[in-house]
Formats: sequence, structure tokens, C-alpha cells
Amino acid sequence: MKPLSQLPLAAARSIRVVLTDIDDTVTTEGLLTAKAYGALEELHRAGFIVIPVTGRPAGWCDHIARMWPVDAVVGENGAFYFRYDRQRKKMQQHFWASPEELKQNRIRLDAIEKEVLATVPGSALASDQAYRLADLAVDFCEDVPALPETEVDRIVAIFEKAGAQAKVSSIHVNGWFGAYNKLSMAKTLLADVFGMDWEQAKNAVVYAGDSPNDEPMFEAFPLSVGVANIQALAHRLTHKPAYITENHSGDGFAELASLLLKAKG
Repeated sequence: MKPLSQLPLAAARSIRVVLTDIDDTVTTEGLLTAKAYGALEELHRAGFIVIPVTGRPAGWCDHIARMWPVDAVVGENGAFYFRYDRQRKKMQQHFWASPEELKQNRIRLDAIEKEVLATVPGSALASDQAYRLADLAVDFCEDVPALPETEVDRIVAIFEKAGAQAKVSSIHVNGWFGAYNKLSMAKTLLADVFGMDWEQAKNAVVYAGDSPNDEPMFEAFPLSVGVANIQALAHRLTHKPAYITENHSGDGFAELASLLLKAKG
């Protein structure tokens, strides 16, 4: 991972789209700071397409799409995208799975939930689980005392034993049934809504993240950036971001935004 300051100016000037994780990338210790939110707003005002790509739930994503200075949001690790048309005052929703598939997957996830909570002491459902439509989020440090990595790995193993995908974020283990992830839905969104094919996207998109569930994005996008706190989880990553910020979390995101705005200016 090279320092972000070494990102070539020509590459920075080619960026049209900012895809970013939220937790511990835009937020800092669970808070959305004025500095980080201001960075999102400045990017949006400058004409960048700004899209959070998050593991957070559908309920949060409806709010984000409506009220944040963003162009769309990918949620629940790629289960859907939401885009709010402010002129028509209409929410556009696109899901990977059909309503019937979501219903059947929930039954299977409920069984995993029971096994995890019964066999991994100290684990808990994420406090935002009630607002989720497609996945199961197990909290290992957000609202519970932090679990050791061996217990996080046990949670992942329970998901995988049941045939589910499982990804570790900085706060949750998210699991789901379906052949999708952050990358597949981001590609769908860019093509469907913004008319950007994959060859165009590879050179026009920067992705910012901080944890293992961002790894498909780090691998796919040549212009990928980890905020400094990714160092704590770098040992869990096979594919690391190309660049790393000097600052942590939201300050690191603001550092990236400042570089892009200067390059555009």
C-alpha cells in the first residue's frame, strides 16, 4: 500500500466516481463527523458521482439515499441499490434476489442466528438487524465487548457450513445467501443508472474502505484507497488497497476528498 500522496495527478484527474464504505471509513468511532460529511458534500457539489457501498441495512440506506449528499447507495454488502430521484420524489430500488428468494433465505438465516448465539458466547445480533432485508449481521464489537479473532472466525465458519457467504467488517460478521457482493451490485448500479461499463469504471472510479468485506473492491479497482486504520486488519486481506491515507477513518476519507478536489480544480 503506497501513501495516498503518491497517487499520480493524472490518475486523480481521471476519477469521476467515488465509491466508499461507511463504517470506520466515513465515520469515526461510530460518529459521522462534520468534516467527513462535509467532504461528501464537497465532492457531490463538485460533480463527482458519490456512492456509499456499505454493509448497513435497508432501513439506513433509505435514509442515506434520501438525505445524504450522494447519488445512490449500495447496501447490505450488495443485496440492493437505492437511488432517490429528487426531482420526481421517487425512490428507485433494485434487489439482487426476488421477494420469494428473500423470504426463503430469511428462514435459513434464522437457523444460523440461533446456532451462532447459542455457540459463540458474547456474540449478539447487530442492533440494526431489525432494519435488514437480505442478510444477518452478528455484532462482535460495536455494541458488545470485542470478541477475539478466533471467535469471529467461528462465526464465519457457522455461516459457511450452512452454505452462506460471510464477510467480516470492522464491527460485524455479515452473512447472506446469494452470489453477490459489494462489487457485483456496484457494477450493476454503475451500468444501469450511470451508463458506465466495466472498462470505463476501472479508470474512472476510486474506492475507499477499511476492512475485509471491502476486499472484492480493492481487488477490482486499480484506484483503491484504504484509510489508515486498515492496518489493524491488513493481515486478514489477500488483496489490499493500492493506496493508504495518512489519517484514520473519517479524517482519512476527508484526506482523499481533498486530493480529488484539488486535482479537479
